[in-house]
Amino acid sequence: MGFFRRVFKMGQAEAHSALDKMEDPVKMTEQGIRDMKEQLDQSIKALAEVKAMAIRAKNEANTYRNKTKEYESKAMAILGKAEKGAIDPSEADRLATLALQKKEETASSLKVALQNQQTYEGQVAKLDKNVKKLKSTISKWENEARTLKARAKVSKATASVNKQLANIDSSSTVGMLERMKEKVEEQEALAESYSEIADENKSIDDELDSVLENTGGGDALAALKAKMSGNETKAIE
Repeated sequence: MGFFRRVFKMGQAEAHSALDKMEDPVKMTEQGIRDMKEQLDQSIKALAEVKAMAIRAKNEANTYRNKTKEYESKAMAILGKAEKGAIDPSEADRLATLALQKKEETASSLKVALQNQQTYEGQVAKLDKNVKKLKSTISKWENEARTLKARAKVSKATASVNKQLANIDSSSTVGMLERMKEKVEEQEALAESYSEIADENKSIDDELDSVLENTGGGDALAALKAKMSGNETKAIE
């Protein structure tokens, strides 16, 4: 059981380490920016394609519009010829009718082309808005990324210092210093105790000699003071 528990703990540690690497804020931000740039490229490509379709629909609408006017002009010209006797009236009516039919067909195509143009131009407007918004977002996050990099460096350095301080507090260094302090205090106390023991072990002769030495010193001091006092008296006379 102990072996499997250790293996499980090792797996947990590796998973947490991998998760920490995956959640690196700077790397994740940079990856997010790359993803947005890919989306921007795709959006620009889609915008270009839809714009091309809108331009094509517009060109088709212009073509059908011109065709409509052309068929109407042809029908009027044929009827004009019939009035001048240049063409049989019944034949003119037949041809003019065909021209008007072509005009109606072209008008229907014009209507479809205009609807397509309107639809495509609406899509172009939306895509263009999204592209501009995406560009603005990318620019914003590129600036944020630069700030995050700087903040990450500061926080990493701060964390390193704090970790070192924490390790010092939790390591044996402080404990060792405390033990050295206690050891010095023990040595000082031991020296003081030996001094007291030495004083207790003095013989009676040592004590007598010590008292006599002190007394002698006192008599000499008194004699010196008396001599100095006599000199002062003579000086006054």
